[in-house]
Amino acid sequence: MISEPPGTSRSSQQDKTSQDEANSSRAVNHSEDESGNENRKKSVRRRKRPHNGSENVKCAKASCSRVNKAGGSHSKKRHVEAVTLFEVVTMGKAAMQAVIDDWIEAYMKNRDSSLLDLISFFIQCSGCKGVVTAEMCQSKEESDVMNKMVEELDEVAGLQYKRFLAFPWILTVTWPMDADSVEYPLIQSAPYGRWFHSEFSDFVSVLVAQCQHNIIFDSYLMNTLISLLTELSNSYIRAFRHTCTLAAVKLLSAFLNVALSLTVGIENSQKLSKVQKAKNVRQKSTPQLDKIQKKLKELQEKRAEIESMMDIIFKGVFLKRYCDVLPEIRSICMEELGLWMKLYSSVFLNDSYLKYMGWMLYDKIPDVRLKCVLSLQGLYGDPLLLPKLDLFTSRFKERMISMTLDKDNEVAVQTMKLLVLISKTSDDVLSPEDYKQLLQFVYSAQRPLAATAGELLFSRHLNTVADASDTQDGNNEEETHRQQTFARLKALLHFYQESELHNHVVYLVDSLWDSGGALLKDWSTLTSILLQDSPGLTQAEQTVLVEIMVASVRQASEGPVLAGRSGAKKVMNAREKKIQIEDCNKLTEHFLVMLPKLLTKFSGSWDVVASLMKIPQYFLSESLAAEKTQGLSVLLAEMEAVLDLHSGTAVLEAAARTYLSLCGEEMAWCSLTRAARDSLVQRWVDHLTALLEDPAKGDSFSADDEKTGEILTTLKKLTAFHNCHDLSQWNLFKLLSPLLSVESSQGEAPPQVLQELLQCLCFSMLWSLNTSSETLNSRDKALAQRLQLRLFCERSHVCLSHSDLSLRRQAFLGVCDVLTAHSYQLHVWDPTSFGPLLYTPSPKLQRALLTFVCAHVFVGRDCDGQSRVSETLEVERLEDLHARRNLLAAFCKLIVHGVLEMSMAAEVFMYYMKYYNDFGDIIKETMYRTRQMDKIESAQTLVLCLQQLFVRLKKEQESGGRVHPGVQTFTSIKELARRFALTFGDLVKFRECIVLIHRNSVDFVFHEFRQSPGTPTPPYLSYLTILSEFSSKLLKPDKKAVFSYLRKHTAEHVIDLREECWQPLIYYRASLLAAAEGEDAVSYVGSDRKGLPPNRSPFSKQKLEGSKSPCPFSPLDSQASKVHRPSSSTSHQKTTDLGPFSVPLEPPARRLNAEGSVLGSSSDMDDDAVEVEL
Repeated sequence: MISEPPGTSRSSQQDKTSQDEANSSRAVNHSEDESGNENRKKSVRRRKRPHNGSENVKCAKASCSRVNKAGGSHSKKRHVEAVTLFEVVTMGKAAMQAVIDDWIEAYMKNRDSSLLDLISFFIQCSGCKGVVTAEMCQSKEESDVMNKMVEELDEVAGLQYKRFLAFPWILTVTWPMDADSVEYPLIQSAPYGRWFHSEFSDFVSVLVAQCQHNIIFDSYLMNTLISLLTELSNSYIRAFRHTCTLAAVKLLSAFLNVALSLTVGIENSQKLSKVQKAKNVRQKSTPQLDKIQKKLKELQEKRAEIESMMDIIFKGVFLKRYCDVLPEIRSICMEELGLWMKLYSSVFLNDSYLKYMGWMLYDKIPDVRLKCVLSLQGLYGDPLLLPKLDLFTSRFKERMISMTLDKDNEVAVQTMKLLVLISKTSDDVLSPEDYKQLLQFVYSAQRPLAATAGELLFSRHLNTVADASDTQDGNNEEETHRQQTFARLKALLHFYQESELHNHVVYLVDSLWDSGGALLKDWSTLTSILLQDSPGLTQAEQTVLVEIMVASVRQASEGPVLAGRSGAKKVMNAREKKIQIEDCNKLTEHFLVMLPKLLTKFSGSWDVVASLMKIPQYFLSESLAAEKTQGLSVLLAEMEAVLDLHSGTAVLEAAARTYLSLCGEEMAWCSLTRAARDSLVQRWVDHLTALLEDPAKGDSFSADDEKTGEILTTLKKLTAFHNCHDLSQWNLFKLLSPLLSVESSQGEAPPQVLQELLQCLCFSMLWSLNTSSETLNSRDKALAQRLQLRLFCERSHVCLSHSDLSLRRQAFLGVCDVLTAHSYQLHVWDPTSFGPLLYTPSPKLQRALLTFVCAHVFVGRDCDGQSRVSETLEVERLEDLHARRNLLAAFCKLIVHGVLEMSMAAEVFMYYMKYYNDFGDIIKETMYRTRQMDKIESAQTLVLCLQQLFVRLKKEQESGGRVHPGVQTFTSIKELARRFALTFGDLVKFRECIVLIHRNSVDFVFHEFRQSPGTPTPPYLSYLTILSEFSSKLLKPDKKAVFSYLRKHTAEHVIDLREECWQPLIYYRASLLAAAEGEDAVSYVGSDRKGLPPNRSPFSKQKLEGSKSPCPFSPLDSQASKVHRPSSSTSHQKTTDLGPFSVPLEPPARRLNAEGSVLGSSSDMDDDAVEVEL
């Protein structure tokens, strides 16, 4: 323990020191060579480093090392490394306490020198690589002193400095202007920045804790330190403001801990005083009582002084920085304010301080709002503080409720937790309307927010109902538990039905899983309620309860991962996996017995049965022991009975998937389940064969309505099972294909039958292709498979022109799926064994597929299909859009897998911008995949797309009739070209593609063009304006090649700049040259048309780097050069009267030379200079 010198001698020493050094000045240098910005070079290992520079605290008389202090040997102290205050931050809290104790000892011997070291520490922590100069000041009121308090930049000297008063010091901080002030320690990379923030905060706390019994009350250290931090926190330099604001608020927090300890001492002294007074009632005063009173008064004075310093920091730093422009500073202020309110509520927890917390709830930065919400959670979590928060709650309740919709997910989640906390502590704060709004978040797409809302739902609605039912007298514990569960489920059903979101049961269960998992996993009570003759529930409530039970089974088996909901924990730990396995065992054993009873009771309700049939999909195979065969047989028999009663899509899909799950190799009873499935399918096939004997005879389909209904029902069952199971052994293709041979003119089958027929045949072909490696063991079988494939495609081709829309779509999807699967099998086929034979769809079929896509997918708003959709409900419109997206995706797969030629994608690409919102993602992905296949052919496809659109527009304009809805305008084609150009990101990788686009387009414009008086320009010349969108993607070496290629095509034609018809060529040529200078084509065209006489066209050479011409400009030249950038000065030269593209008067040879001089020869044009015409 360091002994404290007497107060009188210390004060006299300080007075003498201040008189001796009244006019002295001290400087502490931090050279870049020795220290630099030490926080950047700091090793994360926190090791000690020798410091060569000298600081005032390193004087020979001061003991600077706590490491050797335990030994007490003066000889060892001379060999200890010198450690600065800034370096001690990297050494941990233990070393920090030791060095701070040494600093306190040095301070008591020479306070001015030690104080300068502390000032230097805070300057260094701000990342400053400069000089700190200190000079003494006699009085704060000196007018000339206050006039010197500046913060300026000296651009001549290259320095910036801040001069401020930290009484009794006038400090001047000077540092170079080119110092990287952004990289100060607090905002460096995440690991180091967070660590330095923590260590720096600990340093301030330890400093106050070590000084609280001695020098903190000397009216010198803390006054100077508070002045320093206050001045630097007001600096316009971000590093000073951020670092010193953090230090100031941490200093106030440290003062708060001192005030709390003093409060404890005051309370103890008051208790001792009362006890002493009770002992000595007759005596007015005793020495012991006087001593206690004196100590009590001293503690109260110290607390008053501490509170005064806290008030100074709050008013001088917090009130100016809580609304700082830097969000990190605002976050620091709000975080510390919440801590002050919680720990020292007698001073800080009142409305005058709470208003700052409420105001910052409206901050634009999510982190600031988050700090406010977290601070409020700490306040509302303490029941003793709630009475002081009434006014704040009533004032800012609406804001807190609205923050549950915050765009930042973490802020929304923490706000919901805050409201849950308020709901638990105060019943009357939130109104029923507030609860109705908050409880809807159980359907949120963010699982943390939904789970918190589920906690509010469980605690507010479900638990309260259960608590009310506890008061009733029950016969036994089991009956009481059943009544409680029924009351909770009744409340849950009531909430679900009131929310009117009847398709989100799985999301509701997922939201309640963390808080009400025990209720949802009580399957025995759920099934007992459902199996009662009079359960007290309506039919709709029973249906919802079954859905909740099935959703809880899925949640227990698969976990919280749901489609459309993010934020769930995807990796489970060992404890969670153990719980999941236990739950799966329980549900398997329970439902293996109870599910047949439920199916029997609800066999007449198809929606309930469809939900119940999903439960066996979550059975655990290890739980199905061999002795439970009887239970599984009963379950399979009930499932077969249900399938005899219902033929709805939902029931059939659930049954097919359940049989697939039970027939897996890992299941214990797979043989029993497979036998039951095969028996069921065989019965359906026999029944269908009998039904088709008479209607399939002859050349027409003849069957009454009853028999047609039976055929359709059986086909649906076989199709649903064929989707999940391989039914190749029954050879359904041979059985059903004759129905497709009937011509429509001779009485074909109804569209519903044909649709199911096509889908079943499609599944048959897909299974045949998928099992080719196992079943094709001879060439005859391979030929038979290809014959079936050709037959299916031909029959589907006929159905593409059917009058029924659903049938046409099914035929299209079936052909696309089968051809895609066939292409995939050809790619993965092992040449050493038999495989599928090559099959190429006929040209007619390819054209039919393309025509179908254009007619059924890209349907404009003026067309009949789209007008029909727009008149229906929004749900039907979205379903139709989903169906059209499936059609387009199926067609694009054919192109990506090489079934169709890539050039056929041009018809799809031309709708990229027109239908961007509906199909933009699919078309963009197709462009990306085709570019991976063959980037050259993909580029040719883009060119073909633009050329086809342009030709159609040209023909439409020439016809003079009304514009067809499928024809796009010139502006839309140009915008499409621009979007195509944006897809070429890597210019080096796609260099050949860009050059190819330009060359093909130039050939397209000048192809077989013969100039004549009637046709002075090529008919497709305006296409060059569209092509100019790709000019910016050319590399500099390629501009030369493209420019020369253009010159070859234009050299043999007479071109006149003054004619408006040649403007597309001028624009395209300008775009090539503008790309070299980084400008746009508009500026070049503008320079062509401004400030030039009609018979003159001056030239100038512009270097890519730009050069200034010493020649003076004439007024005409100045006017013409205004369109250029200031860095690109030009010098004009006189030319002949004839422009380079005007009609020449000289022979053709001379004319070619003039043309070459305009477009630039290949030898004159290089990578560094481009010849342009102004």
